[in-house]
Amino acid sequence: MLLKLKNYFNVSRRQFFFYFVVGFSGTVLDLLTLILFKEVFGWRPVMAVIVNQAIILNYVFFLNKFVTFRARGSTLKRWRNFVLLAIWNYTFAVGWMYFLNERSGYNYLLTRVSGIILAVSWNFLLYKYWVYKPLEN
Repeated sequence: MLLKLKNYFNVSRRQFFFYFVVGFSGTVLDLLTLILFKEVFGWRPVMAVIVNQAIILNYVFFLNKFVTFRARGSTLKRWRNFVLLAIWNYTFAVGWMYFLNERSGYNYLLTRVSGIILAVSWNFLLYKYWVYKPLEN
């Protein structure tokens, strides 16, 4: 029993470490593309988030699938769950930017970082136990 518990925490610790690395690098890529689209291309922050989220979602899905959770089996089955979670995260990200930046005037980078922090709080558990859980044959 104790050996199983120890193994569970070791696996979870490794997964969380890689989840953190993927998330951190995704955040850096997210912010860089957001700045690029806003400052270089002159897009409104809401439009920049709409485009950069499509890039970031694919980046995060595939790195978490193959590196973090080492998920085997059908990518399509996992993709379906990921897309449902992504729809929620995408809606949240765009809404968060709209209400805090465009409606309330908060800095777009601070708004984005705060939205990412909130999303991280629920995503690890949903990835581990829903999106990338071992598939039953």
